Amino acid sequence: MAQKNAQNEPRLRAGVGQADITPKSGTHVAGAVGLYRPARLAQDPLYAKAIVFESGGRKVCIVSLDLTIVTREWTDRIRQAVARDCGVDPDSVMVHVTQTHSAPSLGHFMVDEEFETPPELEWLRGGDSGYSRFVLEAVGRAVSAADASTQPVRIGSASAIEGRLAFNRRAVMDNGKVCMPGRAWQAPLGPTHIRYIEGPIDPELGVLCVVNDGGRMTAMLLHYTCHPVHVFPKPIVSADWPGAWAEGMRRSYNEACVALVLNGCCGNINPWPPFEPDYADDHRLMGKMLTETARKAVESVEYEDNPAIESRVRRLMLPVREVEPGLLREAEEVLARHPEPFWSEANPRQIDWSWVKAASVMSVHMLRQREPELEYEVQAMRVGQTAIVGLPGEPFVEGQLRIKMASPARRTFVAHCTSHYVGYVPTREAFARGGHEVETRFWSKLTPEALDTIVDGATGLLSEMFG
Repeated sequence: MAQKNAQNEPRLRAGVGQADITPKSGTHVAGAVGLYRPARLAQDPLYAKAIVFESGGRKVCIVSLDLTIVTREWTDRIRQAVARDCGVDPDSVMVHVTQTHSAPSLGHFMVDEEFETPPELEWLRGGDSGYSRFVLEAVGRAVSAADASTQPVRIGSASAIEGRLAFNRRAVMDNGKVCMPGRAWQAPLGPTHIRYIEGPIDPELGVLCVVNDGGRMTAMLLHYTCHPVHVFPKPIVSADWPGAWAEGMRRSYNEACVALVLNGCCGNINPWPPFEPDYADDHRLMGKMLTETARKAVESVEYEDNPAIESRVRRLMLPVREVEPGLLREAEEVLARHPEPFWSEANPRQIDWSWVKAASVMSVHMLRQREPELEYEVQAMRVGQTAIVGLPGEPFVEGQLRIKMASPARRTFVAHCTSHYVGYVPTREAFARGGHEVETRFWSKLTPEALDTIVDGATGLLSEMFG
């Protein structure tokens, strides 16, 4: 009788689609602060990928983009289009970027919206309006293809450990402060100024497989946690390791299979090992190694019958940091002397760092004057026994680990850089040591308590969905 009832339940359906979003030569490549990087060539393509799950009249949609950043404006546009064309509730659409630093962004994110810059220097704001419109159209095609191709499927997830490819990038020095280790070995003795690494990584590699009734792999969700910065800062377009991994999995199972990568909370995680003198900086090698490990995980997948789908959103209000008085005064003095951005004498494609820093600090001040608190969207989806959590910005990996440890789901994939950009979200403890991720800039503007609030919001949602 139980088997008969299961057969009468609504079948899970899923469809997948993708569209090429590789920019034209000359499009600004985001990911480097104040550095103008018009693309010279594309080392590998960029894609907009979408998957739609449907069961019992309910739909959820995940969009994964090979881009650096997505802003709220463009997420809202994508959600409105998906709701109009495919009947998916906007809160059930997750928009995620893998954060490859060798691609454009979707929207402006480097300075406050009210901070004025010359129109001819639009790239300094982080985005390219013409390219963003191109991406929006491509996402529409990918989602429509996914929605039109839904078919009965089975799903299952698995995980493996891959600890050779990602490294905590906050190195504590002799003076107790933090630096970011570089890629090159400091010959002949190595980085002797480093005493230890501040925090952990998340070595879990996750896979969610979508298989049709013919036994063919139609789609995959892949999860790993590391900054995609192998190709950066060259003026070259690349999907970095997420693209190489997705391509490796497609070739492994089905030419028509679309693999979406969900990059985790890698605000303090890089692919550069601080204590390895023979490190090879190669995104294709990383993709190959992830593929090899993921293939082993796929062999252990147990598929679910008639899994439930659900999506929920919790919107939190997070305080914007008050700029330190001395830092604000310094920024005001620089901008009084140089109201317009000016080029560095050392690099003709780099805006002078003193101006970039001042503009960024002033942007935090302007934002806080206008909006003392930012709305922060925590999004959670349930696909069978797997939870998918979307967090805006670049949270430190410690937050992701806490969410996973508290999650009642069988497996939990946390995707950073979803829906809108709020900058880094460090741990409370990291602030005392300083460093790129915690210094008051437009890419680091929340208070030290933010990560704790976000973790509580995410774990609360998961408890409601799986409890």
